[in-house]
Amino acid sequence: MNSDRDPGHVTQPPGDTPPVSAEVDHPYDFDMPLGEAMRTQRAIRRLTDEPVSDELVKQLIEFASKAPTAQNHQAWEFIVVRDRELIARLAKLNRRVWRLVDKPIAWLNRKDDKFIRTHRATAHQVDNFERIPVLIVCCMTATRHAPSPVVAASSYGSIFPAVQNLLLAARAAGLGANLTTMPLTVNFAARRVLGIPWKVTPVCIVPIGWPAGRYGPTVRKPVGEVTSIDRYGNRAWLDTEGPG
Repeated sequence: MNSDRDPGHVTQPPGDTPPVSAEVDHPYDFDMPLGEAMRTQRAIRRLTDEPVSDELVKQLIEFASKAPTAQNHQAWEFIVVRDRELIARLAKLNRRVWRLVDKPIAWLNRKDDKFIRTHRATAHQVDNFERIPVLIVCCMTATRHAPSPVVAASSYGSIFPAVQNLLLAARAAGLGANLTTMPLTVNFAARRVLGIPWKVTPVCIVPIGWPAGRYGPTVRKPVGEVTSIDRYGNRAWLDTEGPG
């Protein structure tokens, strides 16, 4: 996997807490057309360790909070993690899960070139998790209609639109970002690291940083291949042209 990693990034030894780089001025705005942001959005897992300002992170969360929300409950909270020790502890949880799934998944998909590229990028993020400038932990809170995390499953319909808004805002600002759940798989330990009460459910983590790689047009299956008309399996649009 090492051949695919960024030459400017040295893999961080497990358990070490890296220093934070000096702040670099990255001009940004949010004027990118929505269509362009959607067409060029991709999971960016190779990040520099240059810091991201509080002001920019606040703007990302503000955009996230503009998402549609069931009955305007706004049942979300965001934990911004900058503390290097806390990020290092989450990195250990990340590696614990990765060690369980890495080799089996790689073997099952060993002939899939696209998967191999993505797998290498994920491995890079696992190895360099301590270097990520900031993590945004997206959480779901209980509501009066969903008093427990178990019953609150319907609230996922509100938190994920907020997460997508956050990802689109990051793209517009030129930041790299992706959605991961691996550190949260070890649920109790992750809660303890971040002090999350049981009435709050951590849903995903969005690592944020300036990209070491580049955004670009994404390649997806044709619309007709993933769309059924009226009944499942009626691929009426399969032979028509549509955005890929």
